[in-house]
Amino acid sequence: MAQRPGVKGAADVVALIDGLGRITGRARIIWFLVFGGLFLDAYSNAALSAGLGPMTSQMKLTTTQVSILTATAPALAIIFNPVGGWLATRIGRVPPLLIAKVFAIAGALFAAFAGDFNTVWLGRILVGVAYGIDFAVAMALLAEYTPAKLGGRLNLWQAVWYVATTSNLALALVFFHLNVGSDIWRWSVGSASVVAVALLLGQALMLKESPTWLASKGRLDESVTNLDRIYGIKAVAGNPDETTRTAVEAPAVGFRQAGLLFKGEYLPRTILSSVISLGQSMQYFAVGWYLPLISLAIFGESFEKATVGSMVFNAFGIGGGLLSAYFGRRLGLRLSSAAGFAGVFVALVAMGLTFEKVPTAVAFLLPVLFILCHSAGPGANGKSIAALSYSSDVRALGTGVTGMVGSFGSVVGLYVFPQIKDSLGLADTFLALSIVPLLGLITCLVIKWDPTKAASPDEEAGPGRDTAVEGAVAAH
Repeated sequence: MAQRPGVKGAADVVALIDGLGRITGRARIIWFLVFGGLFLDAYSNAALSAGLGPMTSQMKLTTTQVSILTATAPALAIIFNPVGGWLATRIGRVPPLLIAKVFAIAGALFAAFAGDFNTVWLGRILVGVAYGIDFAVAMALLAEYTPAKLGGRLNLWQAVWYVATTSNLALALVFFHLNVGSDIWRWSVGSASVVAVALLLGQALMLKESPTWLASKGRLDESVTNLDRIYGIKAVAGNPDETTRTAVEAPAVGFRQAGLLFKGEYLPRTILSSVISLGQSMQYFAVGWYLPLISLAIFGESFEKATVGSMVFNAFGIGGGLLSAYFGRRLGLRLSSAAGFAGVFVALVAMGLTFEKVPTAVAFLLPVLFILCHSAGPGANGKSIAALSYSSDVRALGTGVTGMVGSFGSVVGLYVFPQIKDSLGLADTFLALSIVPLLGLITCLVIKWDPTKAASPDEEAGPGRDTAVEGAVAAH
């Protein structure tokens, strides 16, 4: 009988998971359940986007009120991304995910049954809390569940995002043909509660705490138990190694230690992941999220035409999201982000220079180029690169801070875009926005870090990190 491997700390757990050739059985179900939370985040956003026109007409919303509603969820995520990371660091990865689903259910129901602007806004506030917590924690957990050789699969969250968006748009068409009238937005927003309830039940029954996080907290018996439950890996808990003992005895990493992310070897990683996250969210939420409006301008003033046009655009997003895993593996996350930013820059400049001056076919192909380049490159990598760049003790905090920066970009895109569009028109707005991917491209070329080309942060603690940790503990 083969001797069972011993687990003395997080590095041993990471090595055992990395030794797996694939994700099978319960691990695969758990993996997709975590991805389901990202599906819900995208679905909730698309629900408002698809019904924005009918909602605006029914509730007689002003441009400012529309901007507030669309920007509220990402604005709250600015706060709750790091809060989610902090919770995941302190109490584990799974509890915050379940908490997020409760907020998502409440937010969807408040908005669906709202009688005035303020109640809809309250619903969007609750959705923003859920979005902020879920995204930060889910990416960290996925990184810890996934063998290193399959790390590129984290980029599939981008395809999941577009699948969710397309699903909600398709459902909006169903409601449209059921003649629900101007209440179509209520059905669209309310359907997110059904998805959230299903995910809450599935995650509560199936999710198991991250063995890597448990090991980093010195809870080795629980860690090896979950290795068996999730992967069928038979291991035994050993005596904690020096790294584990030091981590357990040190103050828990929290907001006070956020400076760790901006010291030593973590500094360029944080800058790169933050810029990619900021750039991709700003360009997507300024342009991609408003595809129904762009579709109206291209295909005509019809809800049905605009929705079908948006679904076609998002289908290319699904394709780009699936390709992102391939490009991330072949080029690395940094270079694939750079290539994506370059393509988006070209698309935005071309859209600005040719809008309403070219045939419909050309006007259609340019947003397609935008979506493909965005989803195959920085759109996916902004979250993945952060999840893979930090060791388990600060991973959730790192994804939370990066998510916070990305949410700031979402707010800018959602709030500023309608204002600029009303002042300059769509064409000049596209030209103004082209500076965003250009700056992203430059950053990707200057900073050389790529987690897919380096050892796991849990298996290799560099001197910069050691110094930063010691300084944080001393300061505490």
